[in-house]
Amino acid sequence: MLTDRSVFPFVSVLIPIRNEGNYISQCLQAVTRQDYPSDLFEILISDGLSTDNTRSLVADWMKNDSRIRLFDNPKQIVPTGMNILIPKAKGEILIRVDGHCVIAKNYISNCVRHLEEEDVDGVGGPMRSIGEDLISRVTALAMSSKFGVGNSSFRTETGQTKLADTVPFPAYTRAIIKKVGLYDEELVRNQDDEYNYRIREAGGKILLAEDVSSEYYSRGSLKKLWKQYFQYGFWKVRVLQKHPRQMSLRQFVPLAFVLALILTLFLSFLAPWGWKALLALVGVYLLVNLSASVITAAGQGFKTFLLLPLAFAIIHLSYGLGFLVGLFKFWNRWGDKAGKVPKFEV
Repeated sequence: MLTDRSVFPFVSVLIPIRNEGNYISQCLQAVTRQDYPSDLFEILISDGLSTDNTRSLVADWMKNDSRIRLFDNPKQIVPTGMNILIPKAKGEILIRVDGHCVIAKNYISNCVRHLEEEDVDGVGGPMRSIGEDLISRVTALAMSSKFGVGNSSFRTETGQTKLADTVPFPAYTRAIIKKVGLYDEELVRNQDDEYNYRIREAGGKILLAEDVSSEYYSRGSLKKLWKQYFQYGFWKVRVLQKHPRQMSLRQFVPLAFVLALILTLFLSFLAPWGWKALLALVGVYLLVNLSASVITAAGQGFKTFLLLPLAFAIIHLSYGLGFLVGLFKFWNRWGDKAGKVPKFEV
């Protein structure tokens, strides 16, 4: 365990944001009040030209904390924001934090300890989704359920420390970043998954650590939930094209479900038994969905149970449709494993 202050590495916390006025103060409060030595970490923020009060709130924080610096991100997406910050970071360890999340008080110190004491190149931990109203609470429950998101370890498992495919809000050594380079600026979504895949393909290891915890504020509307998971499915196609061996079976299940719905709907117009197949498929899904909703909503209230089946369906259908649209959109990109990764001068 690190006890000698002289050997503590300098850390850079990187926060790419856009229109996070409702949450950025909570995020920065958590980051600035870490139990890690305050003079041994910096906070770099890239803002995607926010149109709300995000920038003014960050400016207020900067007046009272010289560790915080703000940079413009004209392209307004996470990977370009990260690529602006990484070359400016001074840390031996770089930690990506989302403006929509709150990290635990010992987040930095625990990340540093794992990276310093264990044979890993990146570390993150379980993320607890939380909601402030009924819709966001339902969304949080759906996104933390194995029926909702499969065996996504950081969303559905706690109390475990193990190697993982990917983690949220990761901490990386500068050495692994030099090795794999910058983020793929093509990916509006799934940029962390793709980056962690590159680390693993380069021989690196990603640790899911039980003592590296964070909370994430869930989407406040079902429309935003649909858009979020449609984009996850859409951009997962490019991740598949770049890293086919890293994909897991669960990531294809929503696509298979949507294709089965489309096929049985088409058959229903051609043969009498097509309607039976369609009704059977929908009936089985509804039965499983309702059963999962009962289990997930236990103790959460009747209103939660009423909305959970819809939230589950939105996650599954939007992801599957997004994946299907992505297959058509990127049909000619199967040989492109490079993407749009800028050169990183080290």
